[in-house]
Amino acid sequence: MFSLNSTNNYYLYHQATDMRKSFEGLSGIIQSTMNHNPLSGDVYLFINKQKDKIKLLRWEYGGFVLYYKRLEQGSLSVPKRIQYGVSGRISWPELVLMIEGIVVEKYRQKARFSPLSEGQNNLQKSL
Repeated sequence: MFSLNSTNNYYLYHQATDMRKSFEGLSGIIQSTMNHNPLSGDVYLFINKQKDKIKLLRWEYGGFVLYYKRLEQGSLSVPKRIQYGVSGRISWPELVLMIEGIVVEKYRQKARFSPLSEGQNNLQKSL
């Protein structure tokens, strides 16, 4: 209940959103524009034009949960790939950096071990 963490999938809507929208309006955007199922348990992010307000909508057992944050000063830094009109998935670290107002000028994701990718490598070697 009321849990957001790194195991969730996060999707950021690419257009400015009217912050008067609530559960039905935001879930309508998720279905009609993003072509996703709002009942999937994924977290959907919506930002207003001034980039000083953000809403996160998530379906949890029994109903929707809506998180809303209004910045008293400053603005949210939206990832550049989203700014150019593409709704897309963002990672937990990107969400945290965006909410905290931290802008990373240049970054590179270093390789990390994944049991799935290791198994695929062993399978490819055996073929």
